[in-house]
Amino acid sequence: MKSIDAIIKPSKLDDVKERIREVGVRAMTLSNVTDCGSNAGRLRICRGASYLIDGAPMVRIQITVDEDMVSTVVDAILATALPGEIDNGSISVYPVAETMRIRIEARPYKAAGDRHRDRANVA
Repeated sequence: MKSIDAIIKPSKLDDVKERIREVGVRAMTLSNVTDCGSNAGRLRICRGASYLIDGAPMVRIQITVDEDMVSTVVDAILATALPGEIDNGSISVYPVAETMRIRIEARPYKAAGDRHRDRANVA
């Protein structure tokens, strides 16, 4: 299994969620994050006052999938989240040694996004 972490612009979140659900991803974790990348320290002017913005708001999507799904999910994110601007975000892929559901103490848990299996195993 692999973990895919995608950092994208908040304006692209709904489109990306819809697209990755179309390719078979049923569960994901979302977090609000701040990008302090190469363009940190931008000057913005609002109502005549200058403000130094030291980070851009972004959304982090974490998805755990089987290895055969990695390229499909990454391609779906790239095709949907790419606005063609600076600071588009990033995608990282990491190996996952083991995943388990805390609620039912299932171990090992093969498909982390398959919540229907949880319901079938709980009496």
